[in-house]
Amino acid sequence: MSSSTAAPGQSPIAEAAPLSLCARAPHVPADRLVAEMVPPPRFDSVRFDTYIPDPNQPSQTEAVRVLSSFAAGLGGAHASGAGKRRWFQKKAAAPTGPRGVYLDGGYGVGKTHLLASLWHATPAAPEQKAFGTFVELTNLVGALGFQQTVRTLSGHRLLCIDEFELDDPGDTVLVSSLLARLVEEGVALAATSNTLPGKLGEGRFASADFLREIQGLSTHFKSLRIDGEDYRHRGLPEAPAPYSDEQVTKTAYATDGASLDDFPHLLDHLARVHPSRYGALTDGLRAVCLTDVTPVPDQSTALRLVVLADRLYDREVPVLASGVPFDQLFSEDMLNGGYRKKYFRAISRLTALARDAESLVKP
Repeated sequence: MSSSTAAPGQSPIAEAAPLSLCARAPHVPADRLVAEMVPPPRFDSVRFDTYIPDPNQPSQTEAVRVLSSFAAGLGGAHASGAGKRRWFQKKAAAPTGPRGVYLDGGYGVGKTHLLASLWHATPAAPEQKAFGTFVELTNLVGALGFQQTVRTLSGHRLLCIDEFELDDPGDTVLVSSLLARLVEEGVALAATSNTLPGKLGEGRFASADFLREIQGLSTHFKSLRIDGEDYRHRGLPEAPAPYSDEQVTKTAYATDGASLDDFPHLLDHLARVHPSRYGALTDGLRAVCLTDVTPVPDQSTALRLVVLADRLYDREVPVLASGVPFDQLFSEDMLNGGYRKKYFRAISRLTALARDAESLVKP
């Protein structure tokens, strides 16, 4: 943080003011959307051998074995970009048998870790593999158009989709149609999914329901059930209690690259920024400091906050906050409703980021 002397009449604290998420309105061009379809920074270094299976959950060890074999088997035609056919070539024959894997498990069992490990282990150059959330994929279609998206991704050897959204039938049909075209081009698929409204159970979306939703693609997916508890709570201490407004503000001013925002104002700002830009909203941040955290007022606001929590978690940005604890962000109705899994995932991830922020606070 700058230590230069303030101008007459200007306080030093004002000159050293932290960043503000509410002051940012990023524009994300389509080519950046394509270039950023790689595992997020948190998963840059993950590999199958860094995934630590729970010894009480043999399905986790089995998932590593199956996915490792799946990755090794993807060294075929697309290694030379064979999926991009010239006009005089015959249409490639549709692959037979499973051409994809679906990771079926609750939040926090390491599905994203395994999905990213699959991306890293697949023998292809980064530009021949794509990794993104369902929302990022639908944003790509919106930016490029359906046909151009097919052409852009058809030369890939693997497409990984994290948190396949099954809450919106229209988007589900759109992406299912896109995946059907990509399967015809020989692209392998891997996916995880969220929970449909009304599907409570274990906080997971059953594979039979997923396969039914994607209809004609079901024959191309092999389902891998991954049991276990949320790893972010395995043997870890409880989330720290919220700090005071004064502590949060002081830390924001003392931390290079920190942002400082009033939580209710941030929620209002998120409504004016498309969720596809939330990643860019956090560019360059080393910490997020929030004052006056209060329960979110409605479901639309809550779902936007879930997306922001995902982007912060992906980028390993610590979150320091005052107000209510993160496990009180969502009402009982929300936690018992159709988006239950999303809200519990957001609580889990924000709690992990709150632990990461503890080291920023000076005594």
